[in-house]
Amino acid sequence: MTTHGAGRARTGWVGWAYFAAAVLLVVGIIQIVNGVIAFAHSGTVLTPTGTVVHVSYGTIGWSYLIMGAVLVATGAGLFSGRTWARVVAVVLAAISLLANIAFFAMYPLWSAVVIVLNAVVIYALVAHGKEISRR
Repeated sequence: MTTHGAGRARTGWVGWAYFAAAVLLVVGIIQIVNGVIAFAHSGTVLTPTGTVVHVSYGTIGWSYLIMGAVLVATGAGLFSGRTWARVVAVVLAAISLLANIAFFAMYPLWSAVVIVLNAVVIYALVAHGKEISRR
């Protein structure tokens, strides 16, 4: 006997969607804290090679704050099953994946781990993202 109007059952992939939401929330909070800390710094940095570089920490602080707010909103949106949050999360994961491909020569092990996690999160949100909104 079939039930009309019943949705598909949840699969184990919904856990990865919740994992993506939790990671976005934590990273967003860390970005906000980094933005607040950046406002407290002065405008010069001494690099490990001994070069002095003038940096605008105000700009860095605002960029961290804005990115953190976007990440927190996206994570909260994923927990509530919003479609816009899935789209933004996939875009952010794709950007992170591409950035880690670019830095693969510098940090091969870390980049490989992050690339795989981003790929799994993208798959979970694209293929099974609707499951997160079912209660």
